[in-house]
Amino acid sequence: MNLKSVIETILFIHGEPITADKLVKVLKRDKNDILNALQELEREKEKGMVILKKDGAYQLGSNPQNTSYIEELIKSEFSEELSKSALETIAIIAYKGPLSRSQIEYVRGINSAFTLRNLLMRGLVERIENPKDARSYLYRISFDFLKHLGVTKVEDLPAYQEFLKEKIEVFEYKNEPSGDKR
Repeated sequence: MNLKSVIETILFIHGEPITADKLVKVLKRDKNDILNALQELEREKEKGMVILKKDGAYQLGSNPQNTSYIEELIKSEFSEELSKSALETIAIIAYKGPLSRSQIEYVRGINSAFTLRNLLMRGLVERIENPKDARSYLYRISFDFLKHLGVTKVEDLPAYQEFLKEKIEVFEYKNEPSGDKR
């Protein structure tokens, strides 16, 4: 196992800051090995991704040398229509939200960090604190989303009542009195 490669992959997929202790648990490796691999990754400056470190947690970020290209990409995205993945994500949030990122990714079956960031930057969704888990956020549609569609409330969305009745097992079986997964 190439430890640096595995850590880089975990940081990419996880998308959120992660502590060295969590990496130790996941990888079942010595903490010094993990810290050494993280330091090696931090020293690699010629890559597109860099290791960010804050308060004992690590996260993958884009290399500051590439900022102008990222800015150009973001500008072009704002002038374009929403992508299929953005439409899919916002529909999930509109009809089943507020949802955590992991719930959205469960429904979509794919990492949605970039898509959520794009929707946040466009002002179509907003991030709120998760009352059940202080370590995560919930995403819900924004007032700008409603304005953009020309509806006054989420209940005015097409077929909203039909979708409201649809069960998504992973979300709703936990709320059943018996815990039955029907």
